[in-house]
Amino acid sequence: MELYLIRHGIAAERETYANDEERPLTDKGRKKTEKVAKQLRKHGLRFDLILTSPLVRARETATILQEAGLSSQVEEFTNLAPDGDIHAWVSWLEERWENGTSNKCLALVGHQPDLGNWAETLVCGTTQEKFVLKKAGVIGLNLPEAKMPIGQSELFLLTSPKWLL
Repeated sequence: MELYLIRHGIAAERETYANDEERPLTDKGRKKTEKVAKQLRKHGLRFDLILTSPLVRARETATILQEAGLSSQVEEFTNLAPDGDIHAWVSWLEERWENGTSNKCLALVGHQPDLGNWAETLVCGTTQEKFVLKKAGVIGLNLPEAKMPIGQSELFLLTSPKWLL
């Protein structure tokens, strides 16, 4: 199974919003994310499902991915919000997603440092906060079939948006 971790695009400054959860993408962030989405689609990528953080900037990023034809399905997943629990996502994966099938492609849209830390945990089993995912950047992982993905996954892509544009 392929897993793509995608950080939200450039968002409005924290100081301009009383509630961090409500910060939207900027025009520049929206345009850059649209370009990244088009490049991903051009490379033949298609997600069976996009799970997104409930924060506005992540939901907007997921919508851009969907509108670019990368998936027809987007769902919010609370644990993709900042400080979300990777173990809750692993439980979701085991219960709802896998069901013994392979060749699936899943995207998670969220935040840094969480997505970088999740990638490290999935590959290495621990987090050292060394993976840095730029805004609108992408991490690609191969998850093992029929076993716990933590510490068993394989990194095949870690790119900033500038390498896709």
